[in-house]
Amino acid sequence: MFPLGMVLFPTMILPLRVFEPRYQLLVRTCLDSDLEFGVCLIERGSEVGGGDQRASVGTVAQIIDARQSDNGRWALATVGTRRIVVEQWLDDDPFPRAAVTDWRDPEPEGDLAPRRERVVQLLRSGLVLQAELNEPAPPANIEIDADATIASYQVSALSPVGAFDRHRLLSAPSVEARFDLLEALLAEEVEVLRQRLSLG
Repeated sequence: MFPLGMVLFPTMILPLRVFEPRYQLLVRTCLDSDLEFGVCLIERGSEVGGGDQRASVGTVAQIIDARQSDNGRWALATVGTRRIVVEQWLDDDPFPRAAVTDWRDPEPEGDLAPRRERVVQLLRSGLVLQAELNEPAPPANIEIDADATIASYQVSALSPVGAFDRHRLLSAPSVEARFDLLEALLAEEVEVLRQRLSLG
């Protein structure tokens, strides 16, 4: 397991620079086996040195590229593949480990295309407003997958919300619930951005 101060969603690309010795060993272990490790949000504490409080829902990251420098540090490219639930944290020696189970979204019921379209439009509105405020943001015309489940994760990853709201989105029990939360969060964020823009 690799606890971080951010949330990884399925389909999301995550670059990592690994310098702490225990995580260098984790990378080597993954490269010698199945190339996968779990990522979860640190709810309290630091990424370095341990002693943190970790979320119980995370995402499996698959290593798609790994390069090691002369000083032993790793530069990784990873991609989120599926959600997991931590059933039990194990000993952190030699690196954080946990017993986990996969947590897949249930099949959506009915046509979610209209709900997908609503959250995508809210996202685009938010990204446009961020750009007008000269804040770093993805382009508003970024492509979002037609599949509702994939789209729900992509919009969650791109939304201008904080880490704890992202964790709420990752922990939503279904695509429908994730869309409900996305609509609420994005509508609120768009309103805040509009007010900020109007204030100059």
